[in-house]
Amino acid sequence: MSQGNDSQSDASPGKGSPGKDGQGDERSRERMLFHLKTRGAQMAAAIAARLDMTPAGARQHLLKLETDGLVTSHDRQEGRGRPKKYWELSPRGHDRFPDRHSDLTLDLLHSIRDLFGEPGLQRLIAHREQASLSAYRTHIGEGGSLRRRLAALAEIRSREGYMAGIIEEEPGRFLLVENHCPICAAATACQGLCRSELAIFRAVLGTDVHVERVEHIPAGARRCAYRVRLAERGA
Repeated sequence: MSQGNDSQSDASPGKGSPGKDGQGDERSRERMLFHLKTRGAQMAAAIAARLDMTPAGARQHLLKLETDGLVTSHDRQEGRGRPKKYWELSPRGHDRFPDRHSDLTLDLLHSIRDLFGEPGLQRLIAHREQASLSAYRTHIGEGGSLRRRLAALAEIRSREGYMAGIIEEEPGRFLLVENHCPICAAATACQGLCRSELAIFRAVLGTDVHVERVEHIPAGARRCAYRVRLAERGA
């Protein structure tokens, strides 16, 4: 499996360890949170290798983050031997990555429903869908390989705060992953927003492409993920 469009680097310039200075420690922990947000549960040794710090230093940072309520750990049995400890973001840790103006957005959605009913809300979603579709088509353009189209889509989604990237599962089949949802509260309250986004992806990637959602943050997943492949001819 190869990974593409993973341009958000979290490597550090040198071996890190707690205790050099408070600012450096805080920066290292912020990078750890970002790493766990974008890659899910990890062992301390893997985090240390990725962030170019010592395993002991990584564990000390993780213990501090656990004390602060930002990460949790659990043991996972993998084959024979002792269980391995994995670290992941806690709900409070996820909250460090903002849901853009969530309270205001929810209030507006509820107000639109109250004033104009469900049909009014659906018209608003349709208007937003058309505006997004126009912007995405301008950015992505027409034609080109599926990888190129996906990379352009991931780029514009990342600009909007979704921490998007693409993973090539096999030749011609990709995952478009979004490690963060900046409108999660609104999407949870109004599923039409998620349906609209899936429709946008299908429209901008082209009629020759099949897109299905396979992971969904509002349903409890760590991320949203979409499996994308070229449609079979005659399908």
